[in-house]
Amino acid sequence: MSPTLIKLAGWLPAVIIPAATIIQLTTIFKDRSTQGVSWLTWFLFGVANIGLYIYTEKYTALQSIVGLLGSAVLDFLIAGLAIASFGVSKDSAQSTE
Repeated sequence: MSPTLIKLAGWLPAVIIPAATIIQLTTIFKDRSTQGVSWLTWFLFGVANIGLYIYTEKYTALQSIVGLLGSAVLDFLIAGLAIASFGVSKDSAQSTE
């Protein structure tokens, strides 16, 4: 496989993974609510990103730092907001139970 194609393939997750995470964060802040957001899912995404960062052994590659570690930080932020029930009133939380 050509080095250019490999480099491009490395940038795909470095762009797509943080973009998907930012879309979730944008929705949370736009709606001012984490209702329906699974803290456990986002926590596990964060753990998986750190695991993949370690597995790839590309500790200084910008793609790995941004795509995996940067996303892990954002994943943990989403999990923290969900745990804190950001923007979810007690009334609306009780009505969904």
